[in-house]
Amino acid sequence: MTQLIKFGTDGWRGAIAEDYTFDNLRRATQGYASYMLSRGKSGQSIVVGFDKRFNSEHFAAAAAEVLAGNGFKVYLTQDATPTPVIAYAVLEKKAAGAVNITASHNPPTDNGFKVRNETGGAIDPEGLKQIEEGIPPDLRGVKRKILASAEAAGEIQRFDAASPYIDHLTRDGLIDLAPIKDAGLTVMADAMWGNGAGWFPRLLDGGKTKVIEIHNQRNPIFPEMKRPEPIQPNIDVGLKATVDNQADVLLITDGDADRCGIGDEKGEFINQLRVYALLAYYLLEIRRQRGDIVKTLSTTVMLNKLGQIYNVPVHETGVGFKYVAPKMTETNAMIGGEESGGYAFRGNVPERDGILAGLYMLDFMVRTGKKPTELLKDLFSRVGGEYYYDRVDSPFTGDRGSREKRILESKPQSLGGLKVTDLITVDGYQFKLEDGGWMLIRFSGTEPIMRVYCETTHKDKVKAILFDGLKVAGISESD
Repeated sequence: MTQLIKFGTDGWRGAIAEDYTFDNLRRATQGYASYMLSRGKSGQSIVVGFDKRFNSEHFAAAAAEVLAGNGFKVYLTQDATPTPVIAYAVLEKKAAGAVNITASHNPPTDNGFKVRNETGGAIDPEGLKQIEEGIPPDLRGVKRKILASAEAAGEIQRFDAASPYIDHLTRDGLIDLAPIKDAGLTVMADAMWGNGAGWFPRLLDGGKTKVIEIHNQRNPIFPEMKRPEPIQPNIDVGLKATVDNQADVLLITDGDADRCGIGDEKGEFINQLRVYALLAYYLLEIRRQRGDIVKTLSTTVMLNKLGQIYNVPVHETGVGFKYVAPKMTETNAMIGGEESGGYAFRGNVPERDGILAGLYMLDFMVRTGKKPTELLKDLFSRVGGEYYYDRVDSPFTGDRGSREKRILESKPQSLGGLKVTDLITVDGYQFKLEDGGWMLIRFSGTEPIMRVYCETTHKDKVKAILFDGLKVAGISESD
């Protein structure tokens, strides 16, 4: 039976050896190759990279063989490489796009397949649909060259993507590393066993600042965490290490280093909505930049407040960088991001960059002389108060369509004691609340789970809003 390959929020992901097999990977790569050929990219180059999950380097080689078989010149990273570094390599190599073998933050049993266009950013939903339609039903529709012969012919070339990316950060004015190196900070870095390992020590070496790194080896089962996702409880070991080492901040990168999490000097997690608002505030207030802000509907209304204060447009999209990246490119946005902890910046590529986000947080601290807790206080005073966020993920049984019908028909008048003022159905079901906050119910694009999110100015109502959201979604203990 032909395995149906569908692209979710960010690419195709599946269980290794069950649906994520070499044969299915080759089929997916052929779909991408056919799409690129249909866009007039014949004979151009494609970058291929991979993460530290089980067999990723071999899956990447298989993808490279198919791309070479379709007439593309392939640049294959010689080591596991962060997603933002792979994205920049697209520009550096003047390539037509990229294939990235990674399942990002998924459980250790999974692997994945991300695709990018000539900007280094995510391909839009219509393009992903065309790729899916071009995936052949079996290997008879796959063109392929053998790795060894393609390498010998120069059709597949191994390369180091790191040095050009580092040059780009400093040469193109994205960050001045010297003040951070000389600041004398103690930085805790949790690489979550992933592609971010070694990056902050390498970038900040040679000064008074000290970087202490944990989880920086390859270990595809991700010990001491459920998955390499920069949220609790996965980061609890890192938060404790921050306190134990009297560090000034904790920087966390997820499995492929495109997302960044932050812990403060007290070993408390700063949730990703607050981090996004801090980064936007830093660019607007400290760097004096101006430009559009692109946000998914599942992230903070503090960005809307900052947009009003600094008179910059704020655009809201569906969830996923397949929506954010095209909008950033269209508007030349200053910053774009999403609830999962992925942030992209103007002057870079329209792709999440956990490394640059971490460096920006350090630069914010150095330029102001303030700790993360103090920066948060400044942000809250600027936007008129504190905002509280949480999310619940729940597997569910039964038909998704019936769940969606139930949500639409529920029409709650209040959630957690706050009046519902509007319902937005751009991506999922977002209920606007009277305090300016919101509750969102949506189905994951990469896993068979339902997510319920909320943000509110009432700390004591967060759990109640989420509980009511689960009821609206029809989630029970049996699920």
